[in-house]
Amino acid sequence: MTGTLAPEAERPPAPGTGPADAPALSPTVRRTARRAVPWIVLAVIAVIVGLSGVLLNGGRTVGGDPLSASNPGPVGGKALAQVLGQQGVTVRTAGTLDQVRGAAGDDTTVLVYDPEGNLDRRGYDQLSSIASTIVLVEPDFAAMQALAPGVHAAGDPGATASAGCGLPVAQRAVQIDPRPTENTKNIASPGSFRVSGDATACFVASGGRASLVRTTYEGRTVYLLGSAATLMNDGVDRLGNAALGLGLLGEHRTLVWYLPGLLDRPVTGPADLATLTPGWVTPVLLLLTLVFVAAAVWRGRRFGPLVVEHLPVVVRAGETREGRARLYQRSSARLRAADALRIGTIGRLATQVGLPRVATTDEVADAVAAITGRDRATILYLLLEQRPGSDRELLELSDRLAELERATADAASPHSPRTTGRMEP
Repeated sequence: MTGTLAPEAERPPAPGTGPADAPALSPTVRRTARRAVPWIVLAVIAVIVGLSGVLLNGGRTVGGDPLSASNPGPVGGKALAQVLGQQGVTVRTAGTLDQVRGAAGDDTTVLVYDPEGNLDRRGYDQLSSIASTIVLVEPDFAAMQALAPGVHAAGDPGATASAGCGLPVAQRAVQIDPRPTENTKNIASPGSFRVSGDATACFVASGGRASLVRTTYEGRTVYLLGSAATLMNDGVDRLGNAALGLGLLGEHRTLVWYLPGLLDRPVTGPADLATLTPGWVTPVLLLLTLVFVAAAVWRGRRFGPLVVEHLPVVVRAGETREGRARLYQRSSARLRAADALRIGTIGRLATQVGLPRVATTDEVADAVAAITGRDRATILYLLLEQRPGSDRELLELSDRLAELERATADAASPHSPRTTGRMEP
């Protein structure tokens, strides 16, 4: 019986309509577009990921390592390094503190640019024993605490500023522009300083904000330059920026251009889970645990106490039928419910007309049509093809199937006029 209720797509093709007779169809624009939908979705996701990366980086363009002596890009420092080399200064690059030790001599200036904060206070203490002069470019709090405890950060340096001090390197520059250019504004983070004690402040703007500070630490000369854009390729040619850079970095015969990296970070061992976990995670987990326990108790009390029932349990057929009907109704499985009704109807009709239960739907329809005098196509449509689209149509189908069973039973009865007439000789 179940084979006769298969969808039309699973039925064997009629003669003359097989694959060999099917016409060749060219792919339409709609079909081609549907095939391309997954690739379009992947392309959109890739674009979104790329844009997200750009936004997370703050729109920072890739132009090489910032203030690197070998970087010819706008944010590099190759222009200043080449001019220093032409003036007789030996420029050596270093990426770790050990390389600085190997490159430094008795007459050495060390430029330090560490925007990522890779060097700790111990590293700065070691620098003071290596270099004759230390130039800190855009120093962070750790650098100032280590080498210039009397200097404090003062925010944005403002616009151009004149020397305003007696240092020769500042007087030769006369005036500088510490502001980043359009190409370096996403890389350089210019700042200024306020001094106390014996430190010398130069290029002081309004509010006492100095772009250059000279101090000493354990007998070593320490310069603090607030803006890396002053030394970068795209900003070194403005006003007296080049003169200031040459004066600061060309004081000694050897210049070590030091950009600290990850190898300079102190090794403290892997962080534990408590260190990596934000502070709000523990309270939230406790709150979720309490909510889960409260919900479990609430739902458990709602169902009442447990009842012990001996197995096997006998379930009435009516309860099973009603439960299955409720499941069909809840999931809106009208077609499955209709198929269940039809299967039962076809089996009972076959019994009424004297056919075995393995008879096909066509055979049952032929017998029912012959005994009731109804149209065979209408009976087949009712037993196979009608698809209820709503609960109302499903109820109507059920009523029509029940009415067909009653009509067949009446026609098959020995007292039926049709049956009696057919049995007369």
